[in-house]
Amino acid sequence: MKPQKAVVIGAGFSGLAAAITLANSGYEVTLLEKHPTPGGRARVFKKDGFTFDMGPSWYWMPDVIAGFFRKYNAEGLLPELVRLNPSYQVIFGESNTQTVPAGYTALKETFEAIEPGSGAKLDIFLNEAQQKYEAAMGKFINKPCISVTEFLDTDILKSALKLDLLSSYSNHVRRYFKSEKILQMLEFPILFLGALPKDIPALYSMMNYADIKLGTWYPMGGFGKVIDAFVKLAEQKGVTFYFDADVKGFDVSSGEVTKVITDKGDFEADVVVSSADYHFTEQLLPENYRNYTEKYWDKRVMAPSCLLYYVGINKKLGKLLHHNLFFEENFATHAHTIYTEPSWPQKPLYYVCCPGKTDASVAPEGMENIFLLIPVAPGLEDTPEIRQHYFNETIARLEQYCGEAIKPHIVSYTDYAVSDFKADYNAFKGNAYGLANTLKQTAFFKPGIRNKKIANLFYTGQLTVPGPGVPPSVISGEIVAGHIIKTSKKHVYESIV
Repeated sequence: MKPQKAVVIGAGFSGLAAAITLANSGYEVTLLEKHPTPGGRARVFKKDGFTFDMGPSWYWMPDVIAGFFRKYNAEGLLPELVRLNPSYQVIFGESNTQTVPAGYTALKETFEAIEPGSGAKLDIFLNEAQQKYEAAMGKFINKPCISVTEFLDTDILKSALKLDLLSSYSNHVRRYFKSEKILQMLEFPILFLGALPKDIPALYSMMNYADIKLGTWYPMGGFGKVIDAFVKLAEQKGVTFYFDADVKGFDVSSGEVTKVITDKGDFEADVVVSSADYHFTEQLLPENYRNYTEKYWDKRVMAPSCLLYYVGINKKLGKLLHHNLFFEENFATHAHTIYTEPSWPQKPLYYVCCPGKTDASVAPEGMENIFLLIPVAPGLEDTPEIRQHYFNETIARLEQYCGEAIKPHIVSYTDYAVSDFKADYNAFKGNAYGLANTLKQTAFFKPGIRNKKIANLFYTGQLTVPGPGVPPSVISGEIVAGHIIKTSKKHVYESIV
């Protein structure tokens, strides 16, 4: 019997994971990528001698990617990982910086120095967080969330009680800690889940366990080396790549996609997996074939977009670590402009990544590669003037903190914002981090992985289960491919019987 033809759209983490899983199960897989290089939001670009990771810079939950490659005896393809110590630093003011040590004993001492008694409370807090992490990763995160019967299991229902879904993260963390400094440090991983801590389920304290206990890591050479490993594994499994292939639509006949139409030609398909933006993929279909209406999408609560700067500097910067969080301005004021009244912030918080502190390969000798990120509301209109304004403000604040001139030493500059997310990734409202992880947008309440009206069209990526982030995206690709493989085998068995 001839192998079934699977077409996967998008060479980001979810698309690559889906392609590898399908190919390993015997599918003839074609992967279509709009850009000339793989990676999706984790693409890399080189400019003026610098190597810039365009997207992810935090490497958390290393067990997820390692476990994926372990299934194929391919861990040797992965780049060397280095655990950062300190994990990062939080700048609360010009002379008020808190480093976050990787060692747990040292971290407890740090907490204790800020708030007496908080070290013992951290033990309790993280023990609960670990239970949530293990329950979520062991019982829930790999579910396709197609039917409630997936969860009708005694062990799963017992595990659900540990997830703390009905209380807010904000209330939960304040049961243990009073110090605003500690609260900001613990709420940091929540910031990019797409809502205020008061609107995020306490379930997500599991991210504190991932941060503190599992650690912050860096793949030597940058995130592009992780993408390279996925591509090599895909090629070993027989996946065929087509780059610069922009998908324009689908031929649908008798309730199935028969061809994927691109500007490079048409590709026949027995099954299609789109890891492109979910909303964009639906727009390529006639309305009667879409899962969701425009009204549905307009009601979704989106996680933030970003204003990004990729900057090369012809000298080293002394006070920066690999990861630097600038929280010297009021969080509530900035958050209001993201989540309540979408607008450009007056005094934004921001993040600076300086990977040269760990990896000399990302910049010419004696120089620095920095990545600046300001979270902003999705859907904003950005202009060159707006980008320049925030760059000038951010660099001035960074100069003040570092105590040295930076702007005169810039030798490479690239900015990236909401309109670029729309243009490059067809991102709904220019979002960078998918849907907000509110209770009403978790599990079954996320957009589904299968098209309800086209039998062989499926969706993967950050807008469906389990959600945004590198590890969830990898898991998302595995989920949809696993579902296709499972149902395909069932259909083959039924046809034989």
